[in-house]
Amino acid sequence: MAPPRSFVWTRRIVLTLLTVFALLPVYVMLSGSVKPLEDTLGEWTWIPDSFTLRPYVDIWETVPLARYFMNSLIVAGAATVCSVVIAVFAAYAVSRYRFRGKRVFTVTILSTQMFPGILFLLPLFLIFVNIGNQTGIALYGSRGGLILTYLTFSLPFSIWMLIGYFSSIPRDLDEAAMVDGCGPLGALFRVVVPAAVPGIVAVAVYAFMTAWGEVLFASVMTNETTRTLSVGLKAYATENNVYWNQVMAASLVVSVPVVAGFLLLQRYLVAGLTAGAVK
Repeated sequence: MAPPRSFVWTRRIVLTLLTVFALLPVYVMLSGSVKPLEDTLGEWTWIPDSFTLRPYVDIWETVPLARYFMNSLIVAGAATVCSVVIAVFAAYAVSRYRFRGKRVFTVTILSTQMFPGILFLLPLFLIFVNIGNQTGIALYGSRGGLILTYLTFSLPFSIWMLIGYFSSIPRDLDEAAMVDGCGPLGALFRVVVPAAVPGIVAVAVYAFMTAWGEVLFASVMTNETTRTLSVGLKAYATENNVYWNQVMAASLVVSVPVVAGFLLLQRYLVAGLTAGAVK
């Protein structure tokens, strides 16, 4: 039965408005990034009076954007790999085995999502500083410390999400693999992991996006050498001027990895987020 014509037109109008609402900031950044600096400091115009690609060249010279880009790539990549690896083992153990404290463990990792991240900022800062003073291991101001920081709030969600996904995979597959001679790890890597690729990809995308765009912890836990993109973008604002055209150009450039990855993996992401919802 076809839907009423009024419903079809209402849906089209709503989707059009939502599309315009979502794309309008992107257009503002794009149009501002191809304007000379003096045009961005004057009255705003929707269509640039002058067109230039110079801001896309200057963004690499005004601030050390390449170093910030590399720091973000290393930190986000390492946090993603660690989150996926640890979450796979933890979720497999919870979904397949019974052990004392299982319910407490699952409730604990879920309850950590109830607290805002800013509550963990000062405790983590003090922990890292004390570890550095007592052991000489420099966690504060280092990439390793920032990776550990991101694991504190990406790992619990990753584990919880994979628990639901692994639980939706029949245990008969594990038993069949063990009958064929596989051990628990063999069944995990040869049977469960291939079947759980959409869920693992969804966890990886979530962990990467969380680490890539995080600002609060990166602004406190890093220094000039280990600064990431999310914090480094504010360097375009100096005491004498704000390079608005370069800010918008840099914002578009640093968004490319996340947007490209999302477009390439959206099929797995949607399947991973919806899997396990209905058994």
